Amino acid sequence: MAENNNIQDALKILAALGLPRPQQNERSALCLLALLNLTPEKTWAQIENPLMGITPMMDFSRNHYGKDYAPNTRETFRRQTMHQFVAAGIALYNPDEPNRAVNSPKAVYQIEPETLALLKTYGGHLWDSTLLHYFSIRETLAARYAKVREQWLVPVQIAAGQAINLSPGEHSELIKAIVEDFAPRYVHGGVLVYVGDTGEKWGYFDKGLLAKLGVSVDSHGKMPDVVLYYPEKNWLLLVESVTSHGPVDGKRHAELAVLFAGASAGLVYVTAFPSRQLMTRYLSEIAWETEVWVADAPSHLIHFNGDRFLGPYSAEKSAEP
Repeated sequence: MAENNNIQDALKILAALGLPRPQQNERSALCLLALLNLTPEKTWAQIENPLMGITPMMDFSRNHYGKDYAPNTRETFRRQTMHQFVAAGIALYNPDEPNRAVNSPKAVYQIEPETLALLKTYGGHLWDSTLLHYFSIRETLAARYAKVREQWLVPVQIAAGQAINLSPGEHSELIKAIVEDFAPRYVHGGVLVYVGDTGEKWGYFDKGLLAKLGVSVDSHGKMPDVVLYYPEKNWLLLVESVTSHGPVDGKRHAELAVLFAGASAGLVYVTAFPSRQLMTRYLSEIAWETEVWVADAPSHLIHFNGDRFLGPYSAEKSAEP
């Protein structure tokens, strides 16, 4: 059957291109076929280069090759196939809009042009010579596209002379504002403990410092977006960056209280918004005894039912009516 032949051919191509063994499987083969819009009735000479998201790839696999993947395998497609395709330089990530956020539902991939030209020769007499040429330029291609991706990263100054780069997007821009604007204003002499990244989760993490403060977090702990330590007052500020998901509401407050239960420092809960306009959507959800900071009005803090300015609240105080 043409369906099985195409999948087998795609597997041979992945091996020929040097993809790691974990990516030489049916899922990855189907992703390659989807990126090429290679349906069973077409030949390799007829392949194309559409922009393709993860869900459309899964739909393509089901509709054209009868391979039905559960919706909860979407992250497996992204992290265990497409991430490696991009790293190898055979696919491009968001070539139409390189600064699109990593977690955007509009994220797309496209076969890299030189790879497309190579794969059009598969099965023909030019395949071997074209493959040799491809390998001679592949490292250059991968470096070029890596440089393009890097220019869209969001640089965050975490200390004098030290910076990290976060994945592009509004969420990272707000995290940058928290670290570079909120922290110097309200956490004088503060130390950055953790910064999350939508692309990698652990953008920056001083695990040793957090451990000294009595908190041990494994990879399953749902960390806040930013954690700052305020040595002068012995406070830990737990900051959530809100661009599309919710603020520190009652449920999130309780989750963070459990996660940081062993802390020897007082806990301060902060929700950060990029604008007051966005904040108004969530006003009814924000937990009492928390703080709110808005990036477009950086010199002000909003205290929810506080009898003092920025500071932690004891469990006994929180329990009072």
